[in-house]
Amino acid sequence: MPSEATMKAALQAYLDNFNAGNLDGLVGLFTDDAVVEDPVGAPAHNGKDEIRAFYADALKNGARLSLSAPIRGSHTNAAAMAFEAKVGPLTVRIIDVMTFNDAGKFTSMKAYFGPEDFIQAG
Repeated sequence: MPSEATMKAALQAYLDNFNAGNLDGLVGLFTDDAVVEDPVGAPAHNGKDEIRAFYADALKNGARLSLSAPIRGSHTNAAAMAFEAKVGPLTVRIIDVMTFNDAGKFTSMKAYFGPEDFIQAG
């Protein structure tokens, strides 16, 4: 099981790679058979090829991610972060929960947000 520090560092790397537009760095945080559900309830993206396609599309919108609170670890193999994604005048409040393998790679990512979490500026 990865340490809490390893999991928190991986979540920070997720934010950093996303904000830098580093697709390879972002996808490299996931295991080959990882599953991404973004948002929870949407069809899952299974495996690195689908995950790469999902993030390649996500990076095109120019979103910037910023933490809303410190990254949280757990006593097991999961960690979570509350953050905001800003795209132009739109802000989306999100909580991502990741699970990890022993090497500290994401085995799953679930993004929690709903219709009330979209905030239009102005």
